[in-house]
Amino acid sequence: MDYTEARAAFFGEREGDARPLDWTSPARRLRDAIEPIATICFWSEPAYDAYAAEGLDFLQGYVYGRGCVLGDAEPAVAAAAFGVFEPGLVADLFASGRATCSVEAVRAAKQHGAVAALRECIGDPEELADVVAVLRRACEAADPTGRALHAGLTSLPWPDDLVGQLWHACSILREHRGDGHLAALVAAGVDGVQANQLTELWVGWDPLAYTGSRAWAPETMGAGTASLEARGWVADGALTDAGRQVREDLETATDRSVQVAVDALGDDLDRVVVLLDDWAGRVVARGWFPPDPYKRASG
Repeated sequence: MDYTEARAAFFGEREGDARPLDWTSPARRLRDAIEPIATICFWSEPAYDAYAAEGLDFLQGYVYGRGCVLGDAEPAVAAAAFGVFEPGLVADLFASGRATCSVEAVRAAKQHGAVAALRECIGDPEELADVVAVLRRACEAADPTGRALHAGLTSLPWPDDLVGQLWHACSILREHRGDGHLAALVAAGVDGVQANQLTELWVGWDPLAYTGSRAWAPETMGAGTASLEARGWVADGALTDAGRQVREDLETATDRSVQVAVDALGDDLDRVVVLLDDWAGRVVARGWFPPDPYKRASG
């Protein structure tokens, strides 16, 4: 998949009805503000070009670029860390990426593309040093226990320049929450395909549209739907009251898993989130993050 094909597949505008964006917890506000900044290393054209220079296509760049923080891991370990993607696809993409270029090369490409793209979007705002200092405080407070992708990121050196440090801080906090979300899923007895289905029904996407984008086979998705129906969480293609409560409980548990990092922001939270929202909006406006706001809904 090249960049043009990726845009056609993942950058569609929101169509149809969806639940209101009514999540307002401090943890969720922070997550939604940092998501386009953190993932500019996957969605932007400069990032794609940097991966392509190493021989990687879009999907390899995403999987190997994200999983490279695990070092020279077994492909199955990368698949487990990603959690909600079809594991065979993740393992294959990680293995093929590793056969194409070294871990060191993909890490360098990832940082180069991310920093170039982010600098093009936000320039060098006067508040940057202050925001980076506040986010680094949260990064230092974040506990890596049980968080493979987060721990891998924290083991890497910080970039030298402030734009790079902003991206790295947002990446650390993004994966910290993502790993916490996986822990909440495991504790609730929800597997990867079920997690996607609960989210798409909670948000209001067409059934299986979101789950299918993560490469699950039709028969696996069908089995996932049947299991959710058997648990009383889904009926007639929609969440039951019990199913909605399960998904909202997962959201609460995910927020709770990052509370220490959020608390470290203290009184700076609101001010920093406003600035991050503005910078994230510039990334979206530039076309380097999908315009559908629900692309931030998964964790």
